[in-house]
Amino acid sequence: MVYENEFQYRSQYECLLFDVDDTLYPLSSGLSARCTKNIREYMVNEVEIDESKAPEMCAQLYRDYGTTMAGLRAFGYDFDHDDYHRYRIFPFVLIFSNASEAHVAEVLHRLGLEDCFDDAICFESLNPKNQTIDPNVHKSSVIGYDDDSGCGVVLPESPVVCKPFENAFQQAFKIVKINPHKTLFFDDSILNIQTSKLTGLTTVLVGSSQRKIGVDYALESIHNMREALPQLWESVGKSLDIGLSQKIAVETPVEA
Repeated sequence: MVYENEFQYRSQYECLLFDVDDTLYPLSSGLSARCTKNIREYMVNEVEIDESKAPEMCAQLYRDYGTTMAGLRAFGYDFDHDDYHRYRIFPFVLIFSNASEAHVAEVLHRLGLEDCFDDAICFESLNPKNQTIDPNVHKSSVIGYDDDSGCGVVLPESPVVCKPFENAFQQAFKIVKINPHKTLFFDDSILNIQTSKLTGLTTVLVGSSQRKIGVDYALESIHNMREALPQLWESVGKSLDIGLSQKIAVETPVEA
């Protein structure tokens, strides 16, 4: 039963609006410090602001304009907004799956992770319906094993582009425009991992703690990331003083 005064209270709000930086995650996570570091690097490398002036200028523009980007544009600096935002955030988080878009979407929905990834490379990404197969394009031979002799045999090639074949990785790199030499790849398939290593990716085998050929890191579970890959947080941790007082913490927001 809903009493009148309860109804009046509940109907007073039609929206709950949340900030992201330093609200949905704490300052101690290190994300704020990493974002600010990236923004300063962008100012130096892309906007050509003197390195010695960037930290103070970044902080001042944030205080005056709400975001560093707004302040830079106010002073006449010209740059691409999308390029700026790509530079300032933590590394891209992407899905790379052989499954269909519908399957990936459903899985992410059930896990509550729909908004946790920047993009998804799925079956349709690598095999568009209007794709024409070029017979001159080299395909990797598929090696199988004869059950009777135990010898390796060459199997028929498939027109489907998918992991674990190298052409799938190369096509994925082009689609999302990533540098494999600066990318960490997580997969539970040792075949996918070993092929991906040949393309320049740094590899993480998920579901096993045993490192094998082609495996740079091995995790029993994806939840072990922070313990197994502390270097992802090292650059952040070095920029944070663990003994920060509450007062200082309040004064160090993301200078977006």
